[in-house]
Amino acid sequence: MQTTRLTLMCHARTVAQKLARFPTNEPVENAALAPEALAARFAGPRRLICGPELRTRQTAAWFGADAQVEQNLRDCDWGEWHGQSIKHLQTTQADALQRWLSDPQAAPHGGESVAQVGARVAAWLSGLESTPGHVVAVTHPYLVRAALMQVVQGAAFTALDVEPLSVIELRFNGIWRLRLPGLDLEESVR
Repeated sequence: MQTTRLTLMCHARTVAQKLARFPTNEPVENAALAPEALAARFAGPRRLICGPELRTRQTAAWFGADAQVEQNLRDCDWGEWHGQSIKHLQTTQADALQRWLSDPQAAPHGGESVAQVGARVAAWLSGLESTPGHVVAVTHPYLVRAALMQVVQGAAFTALDVEPLSVIELRFNGIWRLRLPGLDLEESVR
């Protein structure tokens, strides 16, 4: 059986993330990162895909110009919470925010629930199972969480923090497995 290697990468930091706001279609912050820096990290044959939002497309561009937009990697539909700060919602919609945090079926913002995002990501992962080779996917913290929950089959969705430019690798060889790649110290001292 051939192996599917999936590397999930969270898009680069945005102003909305710094301000603890639900995202809009904002760009990434100016980053002092050489365009080839990420391409070199994942050298070799790979398929590059990203969500349709500006921040994922900009981050994927650091790998090269060959990124394909994948609609299933789009961010959660935050409904009326787009652009709202967590602090503001804690004041104005505390019960709704708490319901959303504690109930995967809840979507008090009028957008997608955790369960709906999870189902979308599960279907996408299922489609990748028959795609051997390395896939690098640039997406959103919420989607990375959903993918991890599909793999670990847990209920700790809101307990996971996904930092900007963090990388999670999943491999399928009969079952999905989480792999946390280590740092190659010999390569980093060159």
